[in-house]
Amino acid sequence: MPPDTIAALLAEGRMRLTQSASPALDARLLLQRATGLSHEEIVCSPARETSAGATFRALIERRAAFEPVSRILGERYFYGRVFKITPAVLDPRPETEILVEEALRAGPSNARILDLGTGSGAIIVTLLAEWPMATGVATDVSAEALAVARENAARLLGPGRLAFRQADWFQGVDGAFDLIVSNPPYIGGGEIAGLSPDVRQYDPPGALNGGFDGLDAYRSIAATARSHLARGGSLLMEIGAGQKGDVERLFGQAGFALAAEKPDLAGHIRCLTFR
Repeated sequence: MPPDTIAALLAEGRMRLTQSASPALDARLLLQRATGLSHEEIVCSPARETSAGATFRALIERRAAFEPVSRILGERYFYGRVFKITPAVLDPRPETEILVEEALRAGPSNARILDLGTGSGAIIVTLLAEWPMATGVATDVSAEALAVARENAARLLGPGRLAFRQADWFQGVDGAFDLIVSNPPYIGGGEIAGLSPDVRQYDPPGALNGGFDGLDAYRSIAATARSHLARGGSLLMEIGAGQKGDVERLFGQAGFALAAEKPDLAGHIRCLTFR
C-alpha cells in the first residue's frame, strides 16, 4: 500500500467527521498532532507523504465518538494562550472569556484576585498574565484540578503570584480581595442527561452539576462572599442561560447590588458583576 498523503488524509478525516460542526478544522488539527507538522506545513504541502496515517485515523475515531478535539490534544486555546486540560477539569469555553474581559474592565490592575473553583486556572492565570502587578489565590475542591492549574500557572506566570487552596469555595481562604471571580457549576441535575455528548461524556460531572435547580454554587458563594470582598471590590460570576433573575436575587439577598451584565454572542446574559 502506498504511503498516505496529507491531502488524502485530510479528505478522509473530513468525510469521517460529518457530525462535527467543523470537520475540516478538526481533521487538520488532528493531522497536525499525528504528524508533528505545523499548520503552514499542512496547508502548503498537500502532496507530502506521511507514515502517520494509522495514528491520525485513531485520533479521528476518537473525535467521531464525540470526544472534543481539545480533549484529544490535551489543551485549549483561551484568551490568546494555550492551557493544559485533563479529564479532571472543565474544558474552558469561549463564553468564559466574557468574564475575563469584564474583570479586566472592573480592575484595578494591581488587584488581589480570588478565583473560586479554578479548574484549569484559565480565568485567574489569564487575569494575572494580563496584569503583571496583580496577585491571586485559586481554590478548587479537586486536588487533581489544582495540579493542572499549578502546571498552567508555572508555565504562563512568574513564580510567587498565585497561591492555591484545596477548598470548597471559601473554606480556608483568608483576607479580602479586590476581585472575586468564578465560573461555578450551573447545570440543573435533571438537565445533565440532555447535554451534548461532547460535554456530558467528557467534562467532569462536578464541574457541571449545580444541583436540582443549578443554583447550589451561587447560594454557597453568596452566603460568604461579602466577608472576602474588599471595599470597592467587584464579584463576577458566569451564569447559565436564563439564570440572571435567580442569581441576582440570591446575591441581592446577601447585600450585593448588580453593577453590570454582559451577554454572549447568542444574546444570553453570561456574566454578572456585583458590588
